Amino acid sequence: MKLSRSHHFILAFALLLVMVVFTGYQYFFTPNILVEREDTHLYITENTDFPKLLRFVTEQGIVTDPISFGFIAKLLKYQDNIKPGKYLLRKNMTNIDAVRYLRKGISEIEKIQFNQARLPENVAGRICNQLQADSATLLSMLKNPELVKSYGFDTTTIIAMFIPNTYEFYWNTKEEAILKKMKKEYDRFWTADRKAKAEKLGLTPIQVSTLASIVQAETYQSDEKPMVAGLYLNRLRQGIIMQADPTLIFAHRDFTIKRVYNKHKEIDSPYNTYMYVGLPPGPINMPAISSIDAVLNAVDHEYIFMCAKGDCSGYHNFAVTNAEHNKNRVIYEKNLEKGGC
Repeated sequence: MKLSRSHHFILAFALLLVMVVFTGYQYFFTPNILVEREDTHLYITENTDFPKLLRFVTEQGIVTDPISFGFIAKLLKYQDNIKPGKYLLRKNMTNIDAVRYLRKGISEIEKIQFNQARLPENVAGRICNQLQADSATLLSMLKNPELVKSYGFDTTTIIAMFIPNTYEFYWNTKEEAILKKMKKEYDRFWTADRKAKAEKLGLTPIQVSTLASIVQAETYQSDEKPMVAGLYLNRLRQGIIMQADPTLIFAHRDFTIKRVYNKHKEIDSPYNTYMYVGLPPGPINMPAISSIDAVLNAVDHEYIFMCAKGDCSGYHNFAVTNAEHNKNRVIYEKNLEKGGC
């Protein structure tokens, strides 16, 4: 049976329609992202245009069919709406899903934990290690007197603005935005209650952080921190030099020093609390919340001397008089002879 010309046309049209539908399906819904790879992150920096982005994802093997990806990007108007950020592209992601996801511009969030920092460069390095922000730029901002003054600090106290905790940042957060966020977190931390306790001690929040940094360096035992804080508060009130070994180590900027000797006490530095009365100019580390609260809730006692027990417990013996202190030093030396710490 012969087909008429109209039948031939209908058959050709149907075949063409099938091809169009199939091609459309391929373009829209066939997996095109990371076909042969695992889930991966795509980092899009500022001022990235679509040709550059398409070239990158193709060269990296993230997109296996750049033509279809480019077609869908144009159809969904993504080419002119590229947003910087960190995006998780999943294996076998379809074109339409990938482009829709990227077009939303919802960058992934990085969780960054601050602790154990002593200097601004440590802070800048720790933060920018996980973000697009440049550590050198952030460090220069932390060392800029006029800039840190606008936040209520100086270059020796700015580290107090960074309260150790876990914070969330978008990967593409700018350096200035980082500082603004940390100032906001700092203000949130210093509640009316904490400020009232600081005022009762005769200290500003920054001075509390400075003292807390010394307490933290003296003992890693959280339950002993309020005792140590009380001791230094007694010395400050009585005008006695603090004689805090950790401040000498900071003054020398040699954090490999394990024991302080008389030679270390000769350095002429405002951080030499064997030479100068009162608190040093600023924190010698980034004090933990437990250290700050230990100062604000210091134990009220009469001790002005302390000496490590030397028994590897991490605790200290406290004394009111120099005679008692000397006895504690003997205990310390004997424990060292026995192989203590």
